Amino acid sequence: MILAVCLSFSAGTPTRGSETFKDAAKLTSGQITQQLKTVPGWQLEGQQLRHTYEFENFVEAIAFVNLLVNPAESLGHHPDLMINYNRVTVSLSSHDAGGLTQKDFDLAKTISTIYQKKIN
Repeated sequence: MILAVCLSFSAGTPTRGSETFKDAAKLTSGQITQQLKTVPGWQLEGQQLRHTYEFENFVEAIAFVNLLVNPAESLGHHPDLMINYNRVTVSLSSHDAGGLTQKDFDLAKTISTIYQKKIN
């Protein structure tokens, strides 16, 4: 039996008054190519960054998803998540910018670090 859960959060620009919006500018294809080198394992699919993480079981997968809440909230940028039993697919895009921004790559790096800490 496969259990699929799709959680979608609005990925957008933070609205905090003192925060700058320089990270919300849509990246060029050249910038995206350069940034992809900084996030091993992440793939470009259309206008999204995507990575699938695999865990021992459903409980471990959900524990990983729960670890993503605080960093996403801190950045004011939220991933789209799809959970298939022991796999979590994370997709990042800045919908309000119409593509990828620096925030997507920053969050991808943070998520990769969280995963590495969880499996070690």
